[in-house]
Amino acid sequence: MLKGKTALVTGSTSGIGLGMAKAMAGEGANLVLNGFGDAGEIEATRAGIAKDSGVEVVYSGADMSKPAQIAAMIEEAEARFGAIDILVNNAGIQYTATLEDFPAEKWDAIIAINLSSAFHATRAALPKMRGRGWGRIINTASVHGLVASVEKSAYVAAKHGIVGLTKVTALETAGSGITCNAICPGWVHTPLVQKQIEARAARDGCDEAAATAAMLERQPTKQFVTAQQIAGLACFLCSDAAAQMTGVPIPIDGGWMAQ
Repeated sequence: MLKGKTALVTGSTSGIGLGMAKAMAGEGANLVLNGFGDAGEIEATRAGIAKDSGVEVVYSGADMSKPAQIAAMIEEAEARFGAIDILVNNAGIQYTATLEDFPAEKWDAIIAINLSSAFHATRAALPKMRGRGWGRIINTASVHGLVASVEKSAYVAAKHGIVGLTKVTALETAGSGITCNAICPGWVHTPLVQKQIEARAARDGCDEAAATAAMLERQPTKQFVTAQQIAGLACFLCSDAAAQMTGVPIPIDGGWMAQ
């Protein structure tokens, strides 16, 4: 479905981003991976995707909190592949604390990586998308882009901002062949969520199974959304069937938003 296209997925060395990157490569898209981690593991991931999918896969270690590095990543990818056809703004970090205890530097970091990076990447990628008359921008938001939870002021603010940025991008690109949508997952068992489970277990003096069950109370199915399910939705949004879907925040949340 995506043969001849190039996809750049930020925050794609693990979790949801890696799932989306693998799925798009599996559909024939050349791929730009981005994220932090062990250099050897990242190279093994890159080489493995390239071998399994038969596409060209490159890696950028751009720091998504640094606008100049984001711009350089887009420029390098365009020089290599001609354009970024599919941009997935997925990079994200988390920190939890009450408002009065929330460190200012953690707020700044979360806003920079979870929100501002999507603006900088989109701004840099749009001109070539417009030139080709085709593009797909997918922003990883969250149910926390639609509702709030305690102790997540920066994350909730950033994800609400992502939903707003998605709508503005959609309006400004309407009719151009470019779409922009936001995927809003509920709980997904990523390394980031595993850390929250461990912290909750330590705080509440319970085992991880009990902490997981308490976490999933907000999700009526009581099951985690999988990275593969999110990846399938992302690939659908790149298809011709989704050409008239734009500006939409799409929950994939086990019924969370139905309550």
